[in-house]
Amino acid sequence: MTRREGLIKIIDLLHAEIAAMKTNDVDALDKATSAKLAALNDLAAIDGGMLEPGVRELAEEAHRLNETARIYCNLLAANVRRRLQILAGDAAGGYRANGHLAAYA
Repeated sequence: MTRREGLIKIIDLLHAEIAAMKTNDVDALDKATSAKLAALNDLAAIDGGMLEPGVRELAEEAHRLNETARIYCNLLAANVRRRLQILAGDAAGGYRANGHLAAYA
């Protein structure tokens, strides 16, 4: 495997991760994340040498997609936090007007 092939695989898996988060498909997210981590390990195992043409651009694209995936992950976590707060009877979101966290019983 070349760096270029490895980055293309990671980009495809990042697209799969994002799609799974958009549809709340936990199984697909688990599969895509596991495969992405394995692909990252494979890519890291490639020894030095000359960079193939286009590798930098692919790495930048992978970085952008990873940031998008991180944003989706943060949004999902915020939605879960909000639902838990509502279930706990704290629909205000955990903060009070004085700027302090609400005490949870």
